[in-house]
Amino acid sequence: MAADKPSTPGAEQEAPKISFPCRYPVKVMGEAVDGFELQVLAIFQRHAPDTCDEHMVARPSAKGNYMALTITMEATGLEQLELLFADLKTLPAVKLVL
Repeated sequence: MAADKPSTPGAEQEAPKISFPCRYPVKVMGEAVDGFELQVLAIFQRHAPDTCDEHMVARPSAKGNYMALTITMEATGLEQLELLFADLKTLPAVKLVL
Protein backbone atom coordinates (compact mmCIF):
# COMPACT_ATOMS: atom_id res chain seq x y z
CA MET A 1 0.00 0.00 0.00
CA ALA A 2 1.17 3.51 -0.75
CA ALA A 3 0.19 4.72 2.74
CA ASP A 4 2.95 2.57 4.27
CA LYS A 5 5.70 4.37 2.36
CA PRO A 6 7.24 7.73 3.27
CA SER A 7 5.74 10.57 1.25
CA THR A 8 9.11 12.15 0.50
CA PRO A 9 12.39 10.55 -0.54
CA GLY A 10 14.77 10.19 2.39
CA ALA A 11 12.06 10.73 5.02
CA GLU A 12 13.43 7.82 7.04
CA GLN A 13 17.01 9.14 7.15
CA GLU A 14 18.51 9.51 10.59
CA ALA A 15 19.93 12.78 11.84
CA PRO A 16 23.71 12.99 11.49
CA LYS A 17 25.59 11.61 14.47
CA ILE A 18 27.71 14.03 16.47
CA SER A 19 30.87 12.74 18.11
CA PHE A 20 31.29 14.27 21.57
CA PRO A 21 33.20 16.11 22.92
CA CYS A 22 33.37 18.63 20.08
CA ARG A 23 33.35 22.33 19.27
CA TYR A 24 29.69 23.12 18.61
CA PRO A 25 28.30 26.40 17.21
CA VAL A 26 24.95 27.55 18.59
CA LYS A 27 22.97 30.38 16.99
CA VAL A 28 20.75 32.52 19.20
CA MET A 29 18.51 35.18 17.66
CA GLY A 30 16.60 37.71 19.67
CA GLU A 31 15.59 41.28 20.29
CA ALA A 32 18.47 43.75 20.47
CA VAL A 33 17.83 44.79 24.07
CA ASP A 34 20.41 46.06 26.57
CA GLY A 35 22.32 43.17 28.11
CA PHE A 36 21.15 40.54 25.59
CA GLU A 37 24.68 39.28 24.87
CA LEU A 38 25.57 39.14 28.57
CA GLN A 39 22.38 37.23 29.46
CA VAL A 40 23.03 34.68 26.71
CA LEU A 41 26.71 34.33 27.66
CA ALA A 42 25.79 33.78 31.34
CA ILE A 43 23.56 30.86 30.37
CA PHE A 44 26.30 29.38 28.20
CA GLN A 45 28.77 29.62 31.08
CA ARG A 46 26.41 27.65 33.34
CA HIS A 47 26.43 24.77 30.86
CA ALA A 48 29.94 25.15 29.40
CA PRO A 49 32.06 27.09 31.94
CA ASP A 50 34.97 27.63 29.53
CA THR A 51 32.79 29.69 27.17
CA CYS A 52 33.79 33.37 27.05
CA ASP A 53 32.93 36.44 25.01
CA GLU A 54 35.77 35.61 22.58
CA HIS A 55 33.69 32.60 21.48
CA MET A 56 30.78 34.84 20.49
CA VAL A 57 30.13 36.61 17.18
CA ALA A 58 27.32 39.19 17.21
CA ARG A 59 25.52 40.48 14.13
CA PRO A 60 22.77 43.10 14.38
CA SER A 61 19.85 43.11 11.94
CA ALA A 62 19.72 45.76 9.22
CA LYS A 63 17.41 48.01 11.27
CA GLY A 64 19.08 47.15 14.58
CA ASN A 65 15.95 45.66 16.13
CA TYR A 66 17.35 42.12 16.40
CA MET A 67 20.68 40.50 17.21
CA ALA A 68 22.06 37.20 15.91
CA LEU A 69 24.68 35.58 18.13
CA THR A 70 26.84 32.61 17.20
CA ILE A 71 28.59 31.07 20.20
CA THR A 72 31.01 28.19 19.70
CA MET A 73 31.25 26.01 22.78
CA GLU A 74 32.85 22.75 23.86
CA ALA A 75 29.89 20.35 23.82
CA THR A 76 30.20 17.25 25.99
CA GLY A 77 26.96 15.52 25.09
CA LEU A 78 23.42 15.72 23.78
CA GLU A 79 21.92 16.21 27.24
CA GLN A 80 24.12 19.29 27.79
CA LEU A 81 22.88 20.80 24.52
CA GLU A 82 19.23 20.04 25.30
CA LEU A 83 19.49 21.70 28.73
CA LEU A 84 21.32 24.70 27.25
CA PHE A 85 18.67 25.18 24.54
CA ALA A 86 15.88 24.93 27.14
CA ASP A 87 17.55 27.56 29.36
CA LEU A 88 18.15 29.92 26.44
CA LYS A 89 14.48 29.74 25.47
CA THR A 90 13.50 31.04 28.94
CA LEU A 91 14.98 34.46 28.13
CA PRO A 92 12.15 36.80 27.06
CA ALA A 93 14.26 38.44 24.31
CA VAL A 94 15.24 35.12 22.66
CA LYS A 95 13.21 34.35 19.54
CA LEU A 96 15.10 31.38 18.05
CA VAL A 97 17.84 28.93 19.06
CA LEU A 98 19.57 26.77 16.45
